[in-house]
Amino acid sequence: MIPPPEPLPAPALDSHCHLDLIEQPVTEVLAAARAAGIARVVTVGVDLATSRWAADCAAGQDPVAAAIAIHPNETGAAASSPAARDEVLAELAALAGLPQVRAIGETGLDYYRDNASQGLQQEWFRAHIAIAKQAGKALMIHDRDAHEDVLAILAAEGAPGQVVFHCFSGDAGMAKRCAEAGYVMSFAGNVTFKNAQQLRDAAAAAPADLLLAETDAPFLTPVPRRGKPNTPAMAAHTVRCLAGLKQLPAGEMCARITATAERVFGRW
Repeated sequence: MIPPPEPLPAPALDSHCHLDLIEQPVTEVLAAARAAGIARVVTVGVDLATSRWAADCAAGQDPVAAAIAIHPNETGAAASSPAARDEVLAELAALAGLPQVRAIGETGLDYYRDNASQGLQQEWFRAHIAIAKQAGKALMIHDRDAHEDVLAILAAEGAPGQVVFHCFSGDAGMAKRCAEAGYVMSFAGNVTFKNAQQLRDAAAAAPADLLLAETDAPFLTPVPRRGKPNTPAMAAHTVRCLAGLKQLPAGEMCARITATAERVFGRW
């Protein structure tokens, strides 16, 4: 049996997880996270139902904030007509106004899967950017095999004040381009995988003050629990990995991650 993570020397957080998909009671998941030094989490919706759930969960749990959106892979199923699309976007805009909702996401582009056409994904991405700017909330981006189009749309539409690339998947060159734009890069447990040197190079190239750690739980469980269901507590492993890559003490990495999260999402 692999023991739980060694507690971090200072509080940090899990900037992206899906609490609704974890097969444990939320209170137990949060207690285990606290024991590992992960004091706060952002739970993320991928469609209207899970976005409502995330907002409700965050309203009832102090350590939790919510992000709400239609995931790019869900855009094809989100609306059957332009009128239905407008209704979905109107409800997202209403959810975005809630105080516990701190980000619009995960939205963006996924060219790896073909659940929705690239054109449709781009249309919804632009709509989410507009909601984020109107609500004054951070934009949380899902970017898979679509770096150039994501960056181009952000530039064309005008990015919100705070942008986070969730589960950052680019190389060191992409990290430098994001840093130049002031975009935050959130690294998940796959940065610890043996075959993920490109991700480690990207994290090493990114400024420490533009880094966040996440789990994407229950997915992408970091080493040493790779292959097992993930939970927010496991973000402690990713925080330590990032500290090593940035050649910083773990406590300082925690402090920087916390400061960046508060800049991006606000305090809660």
